[in-house]
Amino acid sequence: MKNLLEIMLNGAYDNLKRILFASDRVTDIEMRNAILNGEVKPEEKVNEHSCIGCGGCANVCPTGAITMKTLQHSVKLSNGWEKTEVPELDPLKCVVCYWCHDFCPVYALYEEAGSIHPNNVGDSDIDPNNLMTQPIKISEDKMAFIAQYISDKSVLSQKNIVVDTDDDLSDSELDKVEDDLNNNASQTNEEELDES
Repeated sequence: MKNLLEIMLNGAYDNLKRILFASDRVTDIEMRNAILNGEVKPEEKVNEHSCIGCGGCANVCPTGAITMKTLQHSVKLSNGWEKTEVPELDPLKCVVCYWCHDFCPVYALYEEAGSIHPNNVGDSDIDPNNLMTQPIKISEDKMAFIAQYISDKSVLSQKNIVVDTDDDLSDSELDKVEDDLNNNASQTNEEELDES
């Protein structure tokens, strides 16, 4: 009984010190002042430099938390591809499902850090100009899965992607696949123009 009373008194004394004198504080006084003065900036959720502007993250977002904002000056990334928009994430609508990150072509196709992340995009020195000029190989399954979610003006329609099938394709067959991708992209662009 004596030990129990001693533990209770010690606990009460420690709690009083924490409440009255801020002992054992978790955050330092500078951080507390920065929070109280509104000087704490939210972490960056979009890396506009590494983004290729495809709009896939906005299309896949289930809550509409991502909108595409138009750039003042477009950025040429490769032949036939200009970045005119970048995503903007609304944290109030975001449910942190990570779909935007997982379906970002920079992450999904090129296996680099995605250019959008619900928590913190982190530091990234990815150069989309170099990224998009290097040929990549992806399986048909992966291509179909990603194409289902990303936008019509997707990077999949660019010439620098080669479809990797189970069978070895000849150069002429690969050229046909690339032509089909380009034809699909131009038909989509024509349909978009007709709708507007």
